[in-house]
Amino acid sequence: MNEKPQNIDFSRGCCFTHNDQDEATAISLDGGQKLSTYDWLSDLPQSAIEHDVFEIRFKNTRKSYYRNANKLSLKKGDIVAVEASPGHDIGIVSLTGELVARQMKKTGVHPNNLEFKKIYRKAKPADIEKWQESIARELDTMIRSRQIANNLKLNMKIGDVEFQGDNTKAIFYYIADERVDFRQLIKDLAEAFKIRIEMRQIGARQEAGRIGGIGSCGRELCCSTWITSFSSVTTNSARHQEISLNPQKLAGQCGKLKCCLNYELDSYIDAQKDFPKINEPLQLFDGVAFLQKTDIFKRLMWFSSAPDSTMNLTAVPVDRVKEIIELNRAGVKVDKLLGEISEESLAKARLMQEPDFKNVVGEDSITRFDRSKRSSGNSRNKNSRRKPGGAPQVGNRPSQERQPQQSRPSRPQQPERGERRDAPSVNRGPRNEQRSEPRSEPREPREPRNEQRRNDASQPTQGGVPREGRDNRFNKNRRPNRGRGGNGGASNSGGEQ
Repeated sequence: MNEKPQNIDFSRGCCFTHNDQDEATAISLDGGQKLSTYDWLSDLPQSAIEHDVFEIRFKNTRKSYYRNANKLSLKKGDIVAVEASPGHDIGIVSLTGELVARQMKKTGVHPNNLEFKKIYRKAKPADIEKWQESIARELDTMIRSRQIANNLKLNMKIGDVEFQGDNTKAIFYYIADERVDFRQLIKDLAEAFKIRIEMRQIGARQEAGRIGGIGSCGRELCCSTWITSFSSVTTNSARHQEISLNPQKLAGQCGKLKCCLNYELDSYIDAQKDFPKINEPLQLFDGVAFLQKTDIFKRLMWFSSAPDSTMNLTAVPVDRVKEIIELNRAGVKVDKLLGEISEESLAKARLMQEPDFKNVVGEDSITRFDRSKRSSGNSRNKNSRRKPGGAPQVGNRPSQERQPQQSRPSRPQQPERGERRDAPSVNRGPRNEQRSEPRSEPREPREPRNEQRRNDASQPTQGGVPREGRDNRFNKNRRPNRGRGGNGGASNSGGEQ
């Protein structure tokens, strides 16, 4: 019996062959594709809930979700024809049942907000043959497209080309550091290959996942086996794990920092919380000790006698380092890094740790409010302390008795803001009330200004008509009616014509 020739395509995880009727068929490979999945619910009985959404995988890492609108009996590994725009595409069923709902929740896809495309049918031999023809064109198309992009002097790199199952459309995956105007490129590619062109920009890590490879650990790249969402990686991840900052060792095949630097980062950060922070070297009797490195999982800290030398390293447990730091803060130097602490060092540490506390503020005294207040030098405060009988109060400092002056009248209090200054005293009486006591030296009577103005107004004017005793200029309520001279001259408010 002659064996049928087989053609294995690892980019899609399938094997092409012919059956007994010499028809083209394809068989899915278990584990030979990128982002492979394991159905850990396959041994359990099926639930009563029907799941009509399936996960379909295509070339390399491209996957999508489709709805089984025709109620086909599908299982993992079946090759189906699905809806595309335009035409149809050929893919392989990768997940079924309840795992699809879990995967959509993990990737952030909401079934209620997404309109799923349909699964048309299982792939026929004619579909398989056309699919093989489109796959055979991909390598030559990628090489030719790179030459066209280079001729147009575009700053971009075409990393992969994927033909649609019906051989009517091609997706070109490219990477670029800046925005690229590829309108002329699309025209040249469509004219060269006679197909519809779609351009998709990807990152360096997505490109490494689509191409695949073996990492420095000897395993297949994580980005091509199970990583679907890429998180940012910084050099702080290497610092927390005590890894040397060597760019050649920290970078992966994509040229970026390795994604595996984040795998154990949380464990290292949790373990370092119990480690002391050493900002200065440890003080010893015979010198100082500088920290060189830390073994987090063994809880050891390595010290040396020189800051830039790694010779004669001494491994010290974390608990011992904490004891030495406490003694150094108390001003005590230890004999050696390892070994028990001497009794003399402990005694010195206890003496140094006693607090030198002084009651400066006085807030800890219960009777602080019972202390007598110091008398101030202000005379008003002294007078306020006197009793009504005139006897002085007993204070901290003796004060001489002073006889009150009888001849001097009591000085009225100053009026508050907004009061009239002619108020006689605090107890205000009528406005025309005189002072209770006359001044010691009476002042000379002073003629008011209004009287002087009246006397001036009584003098005759140029026209021979005397002015009234009250000047109209100072009468705010009434204004004089001024007229022209003659028999009908101006008349004042209180005068006769």
